[in-house]
Amino acid sequence: MKSEITYSPAYTVVPTYECFNRCSYCNFRVDLGTEDFFSLENIAKQLRSLEKHLVIEILVVSGEVPLLSQNRATWFAKIYKICELALAMGFLPHTNAGILSWQEMKQLRLVNVSMGLMLEQLNPKFMQTVHQYAPSKEPELRLQQLEWAGKLKIPFTTGLLLGIGETKLDIEESLKAIAILQNKWGHIQEVILQPHSIGSQQQSDIPSFELTHLPEIIAQARKILPESISIQIPPNLVPDPAFLLECLAAGATDLGGISPKDEVNPDYPHPTYQSLSEILQPAGWNLKPRLPVYPQYYSWLSPSLQKAMSAKKKALIAQI
Repeated sequence: MKSEITYSPAYTVVPTYECFNRCSYCNFRVDLGTEDFFSLENIAKQLRSLEKHLVIEILVVSGEVPLLSQNRATWFAKIYKICELALAMGFLPHTNAGILSWQEMKQLRLVNVSMGLMLEQLNPKFMQTVHQYAPSKEPELRLQQLEWAGKLKIPFTTGLLLGIGETKLDIEESLKAIAILQNKWGHIQEVILQPHSIGSQQQSDIPSFELTHLPEIIAQARKILPESISIQIPPNLVPDPAFLLECLAAGATDLGGISPKDEVNPDYPHPTYQSLSEILQPAGWNLKPRLPVYPQYYSWLSPSLQKAMSAKKKALIAQI
């Protein structure tokens, strides 16, 4: 019997690349005031082009605007409207837009089947190094966001960024913090172990994470995290087929959202379903598409979101 590895057929929409954070490893952001917000008309056109493809999740990823900025309301309204549009067109939104207020999270819960925010690393020392000019990467803010998601019963994704100067103890403490929150609220459906991969737009000379350490960290995560949490690795950042299989053997269970472009790591194209299947099938793995919300959280969704999820689930089953 083949073992199962899941992925989410996804498409990423970026309301804006403008971001007030300046993480030294970033390959995503542009400076504030250098870009116009994407129009809803253009986003609708993008989504209409997906109708003949197996796309379930619309991943809304955005640069961040300061909480007290005069542009905050406009920025948030655009994200909300994108999620509404995606739902109306039959897709399931998942938003990861950085730090949100309690009220913003509460509102987005109405139009997202799941949401996410990377913890990255818990140790505050990174605020003096790679996050020196990234105020929203303050670990306590991120932990608070994960706590709020639990209180609001939002199915949630978080994760660690590897290769930014962390020690083994840093990784252990970050994983334990996530485990504590999961044991308290039960809302974390997946943890991403994301290796930093050097890109053409980053400002610093931080090298790529040494991938040979990844299986050990996956195994460590599997020991620390509750079994209810899926461990996710991005296959475009683990390009060697034999090594990808080694990571699965170590305990990774999900390959995340597979879309035409990795907006966070634009130098590393996502593999296709077919190319991944050609690697996994001979090794005894069955690659299976999934929804962006896991079955144990279906009852957490509003009736309208449950209806949208049910329709997409039937469409998914029909195409498998």
